[in-house]
Amino acid sequence: MSPALDAFCRLYQSLSPGALDGLRRVYSKDVLFADPAHDIHGIDALVAYFEGLFTRVKQCRFDIIQVMEQDGEAYVRWEMHFMHPRLNGGCPVTVPGVSHLCFTDSVYYHRDFFDLGAMLYERLPLLGGCIRALKRRLNS
Repeated sequence: MSPALDAFCRLYQSLSPGALDGLRRVYSKDVLFADPAHDIHGIDALVAYFEGLFTRVKQCRFDIIQVMEQDGEAYVRWEMHFMHPRLNGGCPVTVPGVSHLCFTDSVYYHRDFFDLGAMLYERLPLLGGCIRALKRRLNS
């Protein structure tokens, strides 16, 4: 595993409010980070995003499941485990996902793929019931 990818995996497996300075060591200054809800440009904006994330959740951790790397690109399959007081009654939520990374000495492109509905919308008190009912109708 390349040093940049190894540093990325180690960072995410120990990511916490006290470890956010590690973002600046893993990502380039002009990083592009995207997920189903965000498009973030630059390391300062990415650090601010994670600072905000950790002020809203009670707990958040990542388990790295699988890593595939070739020629400065990688796909990292992971599970995110988190607790948010307003989602799922404050109980733990697990969301599987995949990150596509491009890197040289540091990560300059990071796109996350995960089911935003399973993570967020289905966990909201009123909207969640409607979405689950709609999914049941689509599956019948």
